[in-house]
Amino acid sequence: MTTPPDIFAPATLGPITLRNRIIKSATFEGRTPDALVTDELIEFHRRPAAGGVGMSTVAYCAVAPEGRTERGQLWMRPDAVPGLRRLTDAIHAEGAAASAQLGHAGPVANEKSTGLPALAPSRSFNPLSMRMIRSATTADITRITAAHGTAARLAVESGFDAVEIHFGHNYFASAFLSPKLNRRTDSYGGSLENRARVVRDVARTVRDAVGGRVAILAKLNMDDGVPGGFWLDEAIQVARLLEHDGSVDALELTMGSSLLNPMYLFKGDAPVREFAAAMPQPVRLGVQLAGKSLIHAYPYRDLFMLEHARQIRAAVALPLVLLGGVTDRAGMDTAMAEGFEFVAMARALLREPDLVNRIRAESRTQSLCIHCNKCMPTIFSGARCVLVD
Repeated sequence: MTTPPDIFAPATLGPITLRNRIIKSATFEGRTPDALVTDELIEFHRRPAAGGVGMSTVAYCAVAPEGRTERGQLWMRPDAVPGLRRLTDAIHAEGAAASAQLGHAGPVANEKSTGLPALAPSRSFNPLSMRMIRSATTADITRITAAHGTAARLAVESGFDAVEIHFGHNYFASAFLSPKLNRRTDSYGGSLENRARVVRDVARTVRDAVGGRVAILAKLNMDDGVPGGFWLDEAIQVARLLEHDGSVDALELTMGSSLLNPMYLFKGDAPVREFAAAMPQPVRLGVQLAGKSLIHAYPYRDLFMLEHARQIRAAVALPLVLLGGVTDRAGMDTAMAEGFEFVAMARALLREPDLVNRIRAESRTQSLCIHCNKCMPTIFSGARCVLVD
């Protein structure tokens, strides 16, 4: 029987080596009001780097201006490089690696905020902007695919050690995977082979752009959490396709739809009142009136994605990152014993950026995060991201 790896031992990820197997997962920081790096954003990532993670993931770096969910998000262009270089330098100074999450929000983009049209596989309604979303043309798809390559090259120029391509949460590529959102009849719709075309083309484009200079991860949905959406049986097939293509070095497994069922990803409380208070009118009124029917609460348990992720693990040899309720040493060790190469932590590190160092010093350390999810609305209000005990 093979001995599971030590979570705190150095580990290879594509062409790079991390000091341990713990990754700070992408969590939109709400600290880029001009769509550029700020000192607050740098400090946001410096703290978990100093706190012991192997790599911190900067979220979210849109590949095009209309690919932001809202106008304050950073998007990858030459003007962003100097600030991103300061950010990666700060992370490196603390001994951690830096990853840039690259993607296009697609139907999740709030065009009322960005001032630019949101794009979906098929014409649909966006409850965030209260507007119809237009269907992406073939030219749009080609342009957005190429933009991922350009963004990846800028990430390398900015000093990132890795890029994470966003194929989750019904963002642009993920929406194409979803039978519910993708009703196209062309070569991008219908069969899974067609619906996976955007995902595969984007991953290949990023690989062609950066070669082996940085590690390439993909954040892949296992389950949209909505009837008729993308689900685990097809996620297994997409994981196999990406492995076959050789375009990515690892998959970080996720679930949920930011458009249709956002809390499915997080589990725990649904802070409807706090979401409403952080929103501008008329969205605030809509959340107050219908929030409980749109923002569902799901019971939290540690390692809540493990059951789904096991089935991906059994299907591919590609390195996998386990996300979802990793909060202590016991959970980390379980992930290693189950055959996952890395774990990703999010809310627990928002609550305690030094949690990894404290777990390493005392293996029985427990996270103080109570999964109230009140950290989420702060990205809309501009407040500091602090969980309430």
